[in-house]
Parts: sequence; structure tokens; C-alpha cells
Amino acid sequence: MVLGKQIYEYYLPTVNLMGIGASTQVASQIKSLGGSKVLLVTDKGIVAAGIAEQIQQQLTDAGVEVVLFDGVQPNPTDLNVSDGLTCYWENHCDSIISLGGGSAHDCAKGIGIVATNGGTIRDYEGLNKSVKPMTPLIAVNTTAGTGSEITRFCIITDTDRHVKMAIVDWRVTPAVAINDPLLMVGMPPALTAATGMDALTHAIEAYVSASTTPVTDSAALAAIKLITENLRNAVADGSNMQARDNMAYAEFLAGMAFNNAGLGYVHAMAHQLGGFYNLPHGICNAILLPHVESYNIIANPQRFADIAAAMGETINGLSIRSAADVAIAAIKQLSLDVNIPAGLKELGVKEEDLEVMSQNAMKDACALTNPRKLKLNEVIELYRRAL
Repeated sequence: MVLGKQIYEYYLPTVNLMGIGASTQVASQIKSLGGSKVLLVTDKGIVAAGIAEQIQQQLTDAGVEVVLFDGVQPNPTDLNVSDGLTCYWENHCDSIISLGGGSAHDCAKGIGIVATNGGTIRDYEGLNKSVKPMTPLIAVNTTAGTGSEITRFCIITDTDRHVKMAIVDWRVTPAVAINDPLLMVGMPPALTAATGMDALTHAIEAYVSASTTPVTDSAALAAIKLITENLRNAVADGSNMQARDNMAYAEFLAGMAFNNAGLGYVHAMAHQLGGFYNLPHGICNAILLPHVESYNIIANPQRFADIAAAMGETINGLSIRSAADVAIAAIKQLSLDVNIPAGLKELGVKEEDLEVMSQNAMKDACALTNPRKLKLNEVIELYRRAL
């Protein structure tokens, strides 16, 4: 799509399977990609829950060999990628399936891009650093939050620098994405809340981004509406399949939006909290979201009024600026309802680390599309308000 003199890009996996039972198509999809010996990238929690065994059995029954790599950590590191790559090469695998949430998908992307391009994962920090297609990858999602199963984003912690590297590369987009709400039923309430708020952050940051299009706007607003209507129900009753299914669609739509419109300073700042303290990404986003967006309001109050309406708030008779404030209040209320911690101090964040984290946040790729440009003292102050 062309607006004026600027060309806008749009990225999405070639195949996207949605709905109850979609994960039963894993074997047929990997065979369609030519895979015969697959590296299954996941974490020990997914293995303990029996989900990995379900996928392994399906693949084995279809005549596909499976090598299990369950060394993914909640915030995947360069060491996880290196270990997975070793497993891939030593077992002569030809394809990858990631099973889990964003951590599993990001680790698998890192393995896949290094497997075909060489070097180490650090070589690919930044925008479009690879030159060869990634190993065939199917991303099977078990959470409704990160959107990593459909995006060109790969976030890996550099264990030497204690920084989350943002690898933004269209070649790390999975070939196939699968979202099956049946695999999400076992998520505990706290994880459901954190991942749901992560998805909300994706949608909101995409909607107020400096690189929006009508396509990303439609996806972002639909995601915001679905999350507002379903997250509380999914947290209250994890077996509510309608809420689970709607949240799966919501996180997918939010992923569509931010994969193409970009994000902002909520993510740029949250990445530093993950790198420094190994904190849960979704919770960091949820805490930072109202503070950063309160600062962003003046860049485009109408967009925040739109968000308030998408969240079901009554804004008739209000000025655009007042309606924008309603959006911030609605975000805070949703976080409160699903028991998100009130501030970063509860997570152990220290005042003395704010400046260096702020410096790193300003270098994060996600900061580029924030609707306002921030100075160092302003980023520090936003962290301080979130404490």
C-alpha cells in the first residue's frame, strides 16, 4: 500500500490455522514443507503438561522423526539458541516446530535463522540482517499473548550485556502458524492475565504507532475489543472455551497489527526489564502501558478516544481529549481486574538501574515507531512513575 511517497510493508505467515482442533494439522503441515526429521522446540513446562507428547505422537504416527529440545527459558537467551542449534545439527534435523508461547517461538526462530545463515544469534540484532531463508518453521501456540507465532520479531537475551536483542527480520516469520484454543485451556489465571495484557499492549501500541495503515488499524481495534470483552472471563474460568477462542483470535489480530505497524516505548522499556531482571514480559508491559500511553496522548488524542470506544467505554458528549483519558482509566481498570501487580517495585526493580535501562530502551528497535520522541530524562521519569 502506498500513502504519499512512503511504501508500507505487510508481513504474515503463508499459512495460518485457527480454531478448536487446529493443532491436529501439525503433521500434515510439516510434511507439506518437506520436513522428515523435526526439532521440536519447547520448554519443560509444556513437556510436563503432556502437550509436547501429543504433538510428538501425531508426528510419529505420520512417519516424521522427532528430536525434542526442551531447554527454552521464559526469556530465551543466546545460550538457549546455541544449545538448540547444537541439538539441531547433531541430530541432522531438516525442519523445526516451536510449541509454547513467545519464548519457544523466539528461540526456534533464532535457531532457524542461524542454522541457515551461520554465525551466532548476536549477528542478527537489528533490522533484516539475514540473507538466506530460515529453516522451515511451524509455530504452534499455547498462549494468547505474544503474537510471536506470526511475526517477524525475535527477542533474545544477550547474557553478556543483560540486554534483550530485538531481531526484526521478515525471514524469521514462521511458514505456518497454528492457534488452537484447546492447547490454551491449561494456562493458569496469572499467565492468562499476563499474556492477555501483552496482547492488549501490542494492539494499543500498534494503533498509536507512527507507522499505522488502515489494515493495521482494523486489526488493532478488533483485538482491543475482543480482549476487553473476553480476558476477564478467561482469567475467571480457564475452561470457558468461547473466551479462550476469542482471546486466541485477539492475540492473532494484535500480532497482525504490530508486526506491520510496529510498537513503541512500552516494549522498548519492557525489554530492558526482562534483560536486567528476567521478569515476565507481559506483566512488565501491563504495568508500563498506562504510564507510557498517558505521555503519548497529546501526539494523537483521537486515537486514544478510539481506544476508549473499542474498550466499551461511554464517551458520548466528551471532548476528544477527555475521551482519551477514559482509555487510560479503562486500561488501568482491566489490569486491576485481572490482578496485575500495581508497580515495578513489587517485581524488585531498583531506582539505581533506571538510567542504564533508559539508555538501552532508547536504542531498542521498538522505540522507532513510538508516536512521541523521548529524551533520556523522560524515559527515566516514565520508569519512575511505574515503580
